[in-house]
Amino acid sequence: MATPNPRSAVDEPAAAPAAVKILIAGGFGVGKTTLVGSVSEVTPLRTEEYLTTASVGVDDLAGVDQKDTTTVALDFGRITVSPELVVYLFGTPGQERFWFMWNDLVNGALGGIVIADTRRLDTSFASIDFFESRGIPFVVAINCFHGHNTRTPQEIRAALDLDPQVPMLIGDVRERGFGRDLLLALVDHLMDLAAAPASSPAPAGRAVLEPS
Repeated sequence: MATPNPRSAVDEPAAAPAAVKILIAGGFGVGKTTLVGSVSEVTPLRTEEYLTTASVGVDDLAGVDQKDTTTVALDFGRITVSPELVVYLFGTPGQERFWFMWNDLVNGALGGIVIADTRRLDTSFASIDFFESRGIPFVVAINCFHGHNTRTPQEIRAALDLDPQVPMLIGDVRERGFGRDLLLALVDHLMDLAAAPASSPAPAGRAVLEPS
């Protein structure tokens, strides 16, 4: 009788899970850090600093005058979907002076979420143009601060000049369920695009605010 090979009883090492990178963008104070924190399974990595008098005249606090901190590099969170799949969330800084970081953060991103505030929709134009110019699929999250929303979905779409195929959800980014719905909508959008012919060029209705 052949002698059993002890190595045959040793399990092969488990394969590392596939990693998916999603970028969360938007203007200053729209809720990017809050969204990452609401859905991440681990304590998010945050790079927030207190606003000081040096930001007076530089950061526009209209509509967010109670905000006293700001992201200066990135927010990072993680969601384990299954043993085979892990989603990494990267939140971008919102102020224009930190836009140069977007070009590094976007590398390897499968898709994105743009957060918009109906009180300051123009602050989301740069993020939308950024994703469109790079052909990166995204969904739009309309963050209703304390349930505040005075615009209809049709008005918001028109103001943002969104392609009809771009999903748009309205909710509160503080709620984990809304964050989950956004991620699921992005996955569905990616699957739809993968099954469809090449998309048409990006809309030309907004002024392009390209991060340098």
